[in-house]
Amino acid sequence: MPVDELLSSKAEQFRSLHAQQSVLVLPNAWDAASAAVIAAAGAPAIATTSGGVSWSLGRGDGQRLGRDEMTAAVRRVAATVDVPVTADVEGGYGPAPADVAATVRAVAEAGAVGVNLEDSRAPGGPLFDVAEQAARLRAARDAAAAAGLPALFVNARTDVFLFGIGPAEGRLDDVLTRTAAYAEAGADGIFVPGLLDLDTLSTLCAKSPLPVNAMAVAGGPTVAELARAGVRRISLGTALAQAAYTATRRAAAELLDAGTLTTLTGTLDFGELNALFRP
Repeated sequence: MPVDELLSSKAEQFRSLHAQQSVLVLPNAWDAASAAVIAAAGAPAIATTSGGVSWSLGRGDGQRLGRDEMTAAVRRVAATVDVPVTADVEGGYGPAPADVAATVRAVAEAGAVGVNLEDSRAPGGPLFDVAEQAARLRAARDAAAAAGLPALFVNARTDVFLFGIGPAEGRLDDVLTRTAAYAEAGADGIFVPGLLDLDTLSTLCAKSPLPVNAMAVAGGPTVAELARAGVRRISLGTALAQAAYTATRRAAAELLDAGTLTTLTGTLDFGELNALFRP
């Protein structure tokens, strides 16, 4: 099967995962090895996390990478796993619709069949206004079609709740307004990180024209609780990368302090991990 047909097949496969009865759970990867481990654990698709990718490349999160750096990371992930890959492309690596289009073309060529595109101009805000972000999403949709991948899944991320934009009592209405406009512009899903109140999520899911993606956190609602609220897609953001780096710090501190390695008990066997990669 030619590469373009294979990619189109993966795009349709990824799109279908949002329509099935069970909720789509996407533990986020930050490099090829983490993607291989997550796929081996049974994930039906791989989502990247911009924060984890940035940290692995020696940068802080928050749109501090360039398009080429992120594309190279996505290419390594897509080449390592057989399941569909969706790429976190932050704000599209430029404010203009043309910037977004260039990014979508690049990550599609790298093997991604989905993107997350956020409406923040910068970490903490401000956000693009509704019309501006709609134009950027329309550019993403058109670029995917022009690249021969019309089924590419465009997940529109809005940071209204994540960054506490506007009065608290008006945030849900703001998200609903944005969701309607983003859907009309060609978005396939709406991602609302920072919103985990189940009652508010239930209202959003009932009124949204798009499937809702929530970001789960430790101590927050479970997958089952989020699914009952109507959430169709659950991701973790940087959580798994944070856990991996936390384990590294704990093991290093134990070795340097006590001279022992009990923290490493139960880690993946070298051979098991090495076998996840193609010769």
